[in-house]
Amino acid sequence: MSIGNSPEDNRPSVEDERPSIGHALQQARIGAGLTVEEVSAATRVRIPIVHGIEEDDFSRCGGDVYARGHIRTFARAVGLDPEPLVGQYDAEHGGRPSPTPAAPLFEAERIRPEPRRPNWTAAMVAAIVAVVGFAGFTLVSGDGDGKDTQVAEGTAPEVKPSPTATPVKPADPKPDPSDSAIAAVPKDKVTVQLSVVDDKSWIQAKSHNGKLLFDGTLQKGDTKTFQDDERVDLILGNAGAIELFVNGKKIEDEFERGGVERLTYTKGDPEAG
Repeated sequence: MSIGNSPEDNRPSVEDERPSIGHALQQARIGAGLTVEEVSAATRVRIPIVHGIEEDDFSRCGGDVYARGHIRTFARAVGLDPEPLVGQYDAEHGGRPSPTPAAPLFEAERIRPEPRRPNWTAAMVAAIVAVVGFAGFTLVSGDGDGKDTQVAEGTAPEVKPSPTATPVKPADPKPDPSDSAIAAVPKDKVTVQLSVVDDKSWIQAKSHNGKLLFDGTLQKGDTKTFQDDERVDLILGNAGAIELFVNGKKIEDEFERGGVERLTYTKGDPEAG
């Protein structure tokens, strides 16, 4: 007589019953009455990426950082709590990378030998001997008549005044890079300069007539400048890693790390864009 497994052993686990990330987002979108195009416009995530996420294909996101950011914005747009979905993504993709341990800041200081002190006693004895010897030589150095030999005074050498030194003019201070950038911006165009200060970022830039100026990923330390007669349209991936200057002025907006921003700027102040 064999003992069979109980029916409870064949029941699926809670994790098996949990829907995939893409399926959960798709059902929430349909339940909210939104189309893929409306979600793309609300989240500023491109339509192909929205379709890929709903199919659990995150290869178009450009990496784990961007994937987490897209999941968060997508979930908020359709009324879901993003944290369980991000946690599910981390569990299915190996988890978040562990932080790199910091290197030791200081090394043990080497013990230096104590420097030898000078022998002041010997130096003082030598000085006394020299003084006594000089005094004795002075007493016996007179002539035969007992008169001291006079030393003729020589003509003091003429001291020529040194020419007046020409004052050195201090060098002009170097202009601040941001000041020179502002001065170089033409008034009749819109100029956008962006730099990646942390991590990396995907960038797309277009002119006013839809011409593609740039589409790619910039690494930390990379800088790009775009210019057009009327308008520059931007899409910034991982916008929190970007430092942005428009028409020579720094944009002070605090962008979300891992978030995607769609921006448009025209001639004049950044506020005019």
